Amino acid sequence: MSTAADTDDIVVDDLPAPRHSRRRAVVTETYPPEVNGVAMSLARVVDGLNRRNHDVQLIRPRQPARLTPPSSGNPAVDEVLTKGLPVPLYPNLRMGVPSKRALVRLWSLKRPDVVHIATEGPLGWSALQAAQHLALPVTSDYRTNFHAYGRHYRLGLLSRPIMGYLRKFHNRCHATMVPTEAMRIQLADRGFERLSVVGRGVDTQRFDPARRSAALREGWGAGADDLVLGYVGRLAPEKNLGVVLAAYEAVKAVQPRARFVFVGDGPMRAELAARVPDAVFAGQRSGDDLAAHYAGLDLFLFPSLTETFGNVTTEAMASGCAVIAFESAAAGELIRSGVNGWLAGPGRETDFVAIARVAAADADARRAVAQAARITARRLDWADITARFEAVLEGAIARAEPGLATPRALQPVACAFSAAALTGRSAPLRRRPPSGPARSTSA
Repeated sequence: MSTAADTDDIVVDDLPAPRHSRRRAVVTETYPPEVNGVAMSLARVVDGLNRRNHDVQLIRPRQPARLTPPSSGNPAVDEVLTKGLPVPLYPNLRMGVPSKRALVRLWSLKRPDVVHIATEGPLGWSALQAAQHLALPVTSDYRTNFHAYGRHYRLGLLSRPIMGYLRKFHNRCHATMVPTEAMRIQLADRGFERLSVVGRGVDTQRFDPARRSAALREGWGAGADDLVLGYVGRLAPEKNLGVVLAAYEAVKAVQPRARFVFVGDGPMRAELAARVPDAVFAGQRSGDDLAAHYAGLDLFLFPSLTETFGNVTTEAMASGCAVIAFESAAAGELIRSGVNGWLAGPGRETDFVAIARVAAADADARRAVAQAARITARRLDWADITARFEAVLEGAIARAEPGLATPRALQPVACAFSAAALTGRSAPLRRRPPSGPARSTSA
């Protein structure tokens, strides 16, 4: 028989139920160690899903051996590798080949709760067809403005067909994630449906003003008080780099000791080197080395108008750089001009150059803007971004209806990605040998 004293000894803990684990299949045609915004941000999301107790199956093209160190890969992720073809103008990237039948077999044996497609190439289209064949919920990302690249690569006539293909692709999904509210409005006006805004985070521990190195700046030919301007990204026509050259020329006219650093590589490197022989071309950088390059800059110039987000903007802000950009993508979403960066109206190139000239002359303003930019970046936590991503996937699972319309045969517009690849046979899938104590990948 219990007594009052016995009752006083009872301790009741309110323990939350463990998070429900899901099987997430993620399909992408780019992933680290490839260096680009899509690959790096998707890797952070995959890692975040894994940390949130979900089983992640990552399906992607096999990368060239020279890009894949022996220790690459996440042992906690079930990686399934497909055949790949080189991407025109992007020699270090691969796009997948049609693999619908192989994916149907794979997902019939080990059915995922949801399929997320990060890229809209041949592998992404195959994944969409396979998922709909099996009545699986499907979500997608809109990460690259392919249609906006047309005028830079003499493909202007294909801009409308490419947009038509992208609309058909994403409207067959239960949800499509876009990185900014402005992009959501733009795509909704073009007939895209079921759009959700999920931004991008930034690693503020890696990208930190504390990584500024006097030795690195000396290697660039810059002293402690010299102004260093810079750009990080692909050296390619779609990045609008002519504006950067005009801004640097205007700054040099009043500050002859100013230096410019290009970080990245691409088809315009030789042309840029000929036009700006005193610039530093640091090549492609990654990890802490990249972070040190950001931190060594005083002004970060980003003139691109083709971004869906532009991860380099938030990386520069986190690194304590004063950013000058057009009011577009991440910059338009995050920067208050004159407070935590400077903005020119979209396409207003003379304003961009004028802002650079004024900012270059005012060290106090640059320091204040850089400090405010760092504060803004610290709010962009990847854990929060992953939670939003997860919520969209859960919403798609909840809304999924058996009998979602089966897509019609792929229209000829898809040839803008690769007609040869799209007409090929379904490719076999192979799992990456685990690089560590991975869980079993047998289907």
